[in-house]
Amino acid sequence: MGLANARNNGNASNHFLGVELDTIVNAEFGDMSDNHVGIDVDGLAFVNMSLLSRTAARVWVAFDPRTSLVNVTMAPLELPKPKTPLLSSAVNLSAVIEDEAYVGFSSTGVVASRHYVLAWSFKMDGAAPSLNVLALAIAVLVIHRRRRKYAELKEDWEVAFGPHLFSYKDLFRATNGFSDERLLGFGGFGRVYKEVLPVSRVEIAVKVSQESRQGMKEFIAEVVSIGQLRHRNLVQLLGYCRRKDELLLVYDYMPNGSLDKHLYAENRLVMSWTQRFRIIKGVASSILYLHQDWEQVVLHGDIKTSNVLLDAEMNCRLGDFSLARLPLAPELGHTGRPSKASDIFAFGLFMLEVTCGRRRGHVLLVDTVLEHWRQETVTDAVDPRLQGDFAVEEASLELKLCLL
Repeated sequence: MGLANARNNGNASNHFLGVELDTIVNAEFGDMSDNHVGIDVDGLAFVNMSLLSRTAARVWVAFDPRTSLVNVTMAPLELPKPKTPLLSSAVNLSAVIEDEAYVGFSSTGVVASRHYVLAWSFKMDGAAPSLNVLALAIAVLVIHRRRRKYAELKEDWEVAFGPHLFSYKDLFRATNGFSDERLLGFGGFGRVYKEVLPVSRVEIAVKVSQESRQGMKEFIAEVVSIGQLRHRNLVQLLGYCRRKDELLLVYDYMPNGSLDKHLYAENRLVMSWTQRFRIIKGVASSILYLHQDWEQVVLHGDIKTSNVLLDAEMNCRLGDFSLARLPLAPELGHTGRPSKASDIFAFGLFMLEVTCGRRRGHVLLVDTVLEHWRQETVTDAVDPRLQGDFAVEEASLELKLCLL
């Protein structure tokens, strides 16, 4: 509590009298449990008492000079003071308290424990002024509502995922309550917000969803598994937060947004061939990592330009893997499940989009490229906005790969 330690516990030279409401076990002081009330006279002595019920309570501490007893009485906030003290101890105050002394509160020490002191009163040579019970009840209600606002119910199985767990309270405050001012857009998983963590000042992106297509435990297990992936061309999943049925995924923030906005927006500079080729190679490298180089196969499930994000240096990062809609590969119509082949199919469409500068939904995009290939003019399908400024061999190879 910051009053005594293992070396000076019980020393008469300490000159302190304390009443502790303790929810932490200190083995060095012989604590009987992590839930007790104690009277401390230069040292520590206790009695068991339930302090972890999350209900408001009142505590009376009084010294009776006729009997030399320190009496500690405790009751729920709404009940009157009991006639019988919870704990009493005979104390020679003249030997303990010096001529000059202080009255106050002490913390738990190095271990965190959350308690609220709603009000207190003190008087020498008489009864302390009564507290306004109604005002205290209102304060308790306000605190309870704030707790419910940020409440995060954790299941036993979430303990193993602790390092990946973010506080809902921190995420809520960092986005000003998930205000529209911090809204970046909408993705396959849900709404996406930009946040700045309060202590580290690191910029992050938070995706919010109200529901999951699978069991919560299985979903979070998948999220944590994906969070272990490490590749320079993957968006790093930092962790998650769960609040009731709401899921929040926390990612590295990509300041230049998604690739599709740079490819198709009319008010942006045309992406050079060098940039496009580097992005295609980066996405290919990330897919190889997911399919082959990591310890287990990870299927992306939705490879497209809007799921490729660009960092501050315009390096590409593939995101939203396994958490969005499935690609429309032909075999999915038969099996209904993603596969390596479906990811490769989606990657072929992605290369066509980047090389030709047209969305995959463009009418006859594949047929147009195929026809150019048959006529041995395949590079004529390259984005005309490049005005011929591209590497012919690289573009030809890419377009031919797309048609395989």
